[in-house]
Amino acid sequence: MALIVIFVFKTPFRKLVIMGLDRVKRGRGPIVVKTVAGTIFVVMVSSGYNVMAIHRRWIDDGDVNTTDQILLAKHLLEASLMGFSLFLAFMIDRLHHYIRELRIRRKSMEAVKKQNRAFEDVKTSVSKEFKALEQETTTLHERIKQLESKLEEKTKEANGAEANATALKKQSEGFLLEYDRLLEENQNLRRQLQSLDRKLSHSNSKKVI
Repeated sequence: MALIVIFVFKTPFRKLVIMGLDRVKRGRGPIVVKTVAGTIFVVMVSSGYNVMAIHRRWIDDGDVNTTDQILLAKHLLEASLMGFSLFLAFMIDRLHHYIRELRIRRKSMEAVKKQNRAFEDVKTSVSKEFKALEQETTTLHERIKQLESKLEEKTKEANGAEANATALKKQSEGFLLEYDRLLEENQNLRRQLQSLDRKLSHSNSKKVI
């Protein structure tokens, strides 16, 4: 009963009792406890059988003896003491089992809570990283749009420059053709002048003669 009271209230003695029972239940402890409990149960049954035998003898004989009364009281006391001891031992075993299970569940709950906290921390960090990535993605999209607009402008400028270059090329080709034409005309004019000079010089030579 003292052990049961210690189990009920949370005191430093309860930890010591639990540690002691844990050691008792390890190794050969359970076998010894079961053997002792079985022996007590057999003795209790024997005491109960003796009580029943004394009652039958009283019924058969019809005479109540003082010695039988003492033996009956003794056997009843032994049976009740052994039964109560077995009951208390069973209660102590069950309380120890439930307290240990409760401690294990509390530890598991604490572990689950820690895991949940860690998961929440990871979740918050991941959400922050995801938001940062979203912002970075948005910034990159805007940058890409700006670069695309600049590329379009540069492409338009390049197309315009290419068109100007094509026009200048055509103009230079026209200038070259005009230059060739003028050069040919100049040569023709020089030939005509040379022929005129020859004619003039020839006519002057005739006049002198």
